[in-house]
Amino acid sequence: MSGSNHDIAFSLPGLETVTLSGQAADKLIKTGDGDAALLYLYILKARGRGTSMEAAAALNKDMSCIMGAMSVLSRLGLIEYTEPSAPAREGSVPSRGLAPPRGTAPAQGSDPMREDYPPEPRRYSVAELTRELEAGSEFSPLVGEVQRSLGKILSPDELERLFGIYDALRLPSDVILQLVTHCISESRGRGGGRMPSMRYIEKAAYTWEREGIFSLDRAEEYLKALETRKSARGEMERALQIRDRELSSSEKRYVDNWVALGFEPDAVEIAYDRTVLKTGKLAWGYINSIINNWHEKNIHTAADILEKDGKQGSNDSAKKANASKQRFGAPNTEDIVRMERLLKEIKEQ
Repeated sequence: MSGSNHDIAFSLPGLETVTLSGQAADKLIKTGDGDAALLYLYILKARGRGTSMEAAAALNKDMSCIMGAMSVLSRLGLIEYTEPSAPAREGSVPSRGLAPPRGTAPAQGSDPMREDYPPEPRRYSVAELTRELEAGSEFSPLVGEVQRSLGKILSPDELERLFGIYDALRLPSDVILQLVTHCISESRGRGGGRMPSMRYIEKAAYTWEREGIFSLDRAEEYLKALETRKSARGEMERALQIRDRELSSSEKRYVDNWVALGFEPDAVEIAYDRTVLKTGKLAWGYINSIINNWHEKNIHTAADILEKDGKQGSNDSAKKANASKQRFGAPNTEDIVRMERLLKEIKEQ
């Protein structure tokens, strides 16, 4: 998905009404992409017809955001569109289709975080790579910068993967260097000081292409969002007493959803404590049910929870006092009538 200013027309496959179908809703909820959901609602309201520029103007979003959302919707099979071919770089080897065509959904069940994604690319010949390196394009100095960053000479296979990122995914050279720097930081952050493999960098490049990261500004925005998410996850891990391991993919989805709902780590810690007391273990589904219940009641902070517990405790105490009063000292109408009748009989006697 490119960050170009091309105005791309889109449409819904087949017949569709303004009503959001249950199947479409399930897909949007599962992907968790708010921009994609918003764009799909706009498309439904527009009766399935419109262009990317019209959507950007109506939703007050930039084009890169709209393009990324369109890519998600296309991958989910909710819209169809055809993007104009990107202009070839001057002096570059024509692309041989390393990446799927723009607007084409990945194979069903593919996951960019899986070790076998993306699929193994077609091979570039030695002659093609040599011609590109000697053509005076941006690729030759890019190779030198990447080798300096990684501290090694790229092997033929690594060179092919780098060229695929440059040629087929159409990432600009400065964005590729930013990507490599980010991958080095991520790899070192995991410990051991190891450099990332080109395969790892290639997988990240597919994600950046899918997210529409084709400028340094967009890359900076994306990396800031990643850092914010990483910081939030760290706080949640501490609240959940998780140490010395990373969250699994499904655990990250739980945590990210709680953050998106507006829950603070202190509130999640309370949910964790109650879950452990009830189940004896960290049960993600049980914690999630507690948090969803709180969310429905607009309770998102520890203070909210304690206030609710205090009110609940006062109500419970009042109910118990009333019950006790009824049992041991509350006036009873039948008793009063009986006593009055008895007193009357005594007087008459």
